[in-house]
Amino acid sequence: MNPICGDWRLQMKTPIGTIEADYHFEQHDGVVTGTANGAGEAVALTDLVTEDTPDGQHAAWRQQITRPLRLNLEYDVSITGDTLTGESRAGRLPRTRVTGRRITA
Repeated sequence: MNPICGDWRLQMKTPIGTIEADYHFEQHDGVVTGTANGAGEAVALTDLVTEDTPDGQHAAWRQQITRPLRLNLEYDVSITGDTLTGESRAGRLPRTRVTGRRITA
């Protein structure tokens, strides 16, 4: 099973405040997929890629949201055990710090 699989609560520190969202990752036939739930909407993650590293695992994905603003987001994170850290980016806006913790495996 891929180390990212399970449920996560992520916090994104943005210029307008901290935003929280819940993420679910699962693996079927070797393919990892994910969804995000936050601000009253659920969206599928696209272009999800994971790779093992000496320090844990690296993951990257894209998602489109419409709340609180219509944005195309790109995530680049590292997973070590039950902790996730990294950043997200919305187009030309500055990078946003992302942290997360596993809710369930």
